[in-house]
Amino acid sequence: MPGDRLLVPVANPETADRLLDTAVDIAADRDPEILVLTVVTVPMQLSLEQARREFDIDEREALVDDAVERVRGYGTSATGRIRFGRSVAGGICGVASAEGVETILLGWHGRPRRRDIVLGSHIDDVLADAPCDVLVKRIDRDRLAVSSVLVPVAGGPNTEFAAETAGAIARAHGARIELVTVVPDREEATVAEARDLLNRTTPALGAVESVEQTVLEGAVVETIVDRSAAHDVTVVGAAEGGHLRRALVGDVSEAIAREAEGAVLMTKRKQGVSDALWRRIRNRLR
Repeated sequence: MPGDRLLVPVANPETADRLLDTAVDIAADRDPEILVLTVVTVPMQLSLEQARREFDIDEREALVDDAVERVRGYGTSATGRIRFGRSVAGGICGVASAEGVETILLGWHGRPRRRDIVLGSHIDDVLADAPCDVLVKRIDRDRLAVSSVLVPVAGGPNTEFAAETAGAIARAHGARIELVTVVPDREEATVAEARDLLNRTTPALGAVESVEQTVLEGAVVETIVDRSAAHDVTVVGAAEGGHLRRALVGDVSEAIAREAEGAVLMTKRKQGVSDALWRRIRNRLR
């Protein structure tokens, strides 16, 4: 919808382009404004006003300016912001709320998980607190040409969001899409239910040139990771419901996002994690 805003926080010029290319793909489909943001963290002993006066932010300004110029080079509307705040996640969520952002696109390096961290401290907090939808892109490798996109299907709003995102990427590149769901057995009723799920998900893709629906049998993570080797991009929805750690993205979705071949995007609709549940998550993981 015209007038939407897609917020893209950037911090590292070596990986910003990988994130911005995906933002442009999505923008080409919905025509939003891309809002490029970098957050300058300020220690508690300094006031934000003092930091604005005294901090040297020339490199940050150059990073934002270069990012905005890159996006505009594709014919996409873009503006830049520098935010001073106490935390990266707080700065991102604050800008998203103040600017009426519809979606945040975060970059993730896919590093091994720590006991007290799911995807990353900043990413975890944004997933919990964002006032809007969130996309997380694994940016640990250079982008290749996009000719095919894999969408694991499990049902729910996050899967629908994954399909919408995959459709936008496919349209930007003229790529084909494979929707895949994994079943524990080939019983007739099981397969029929799986095919019904694929049929119900397909409309969320929108108009794409080629869509294949596949029902596979096996262990979910291993089967999808194996399938991802035949595709350039995998777009996976965060898991629904659950408790504690699973309230953020879900163990299965997280494992697929870490291990899949090629580029990976994880999608999470704004549904909210209550303050009480988020405190339980933090206390349990620490």
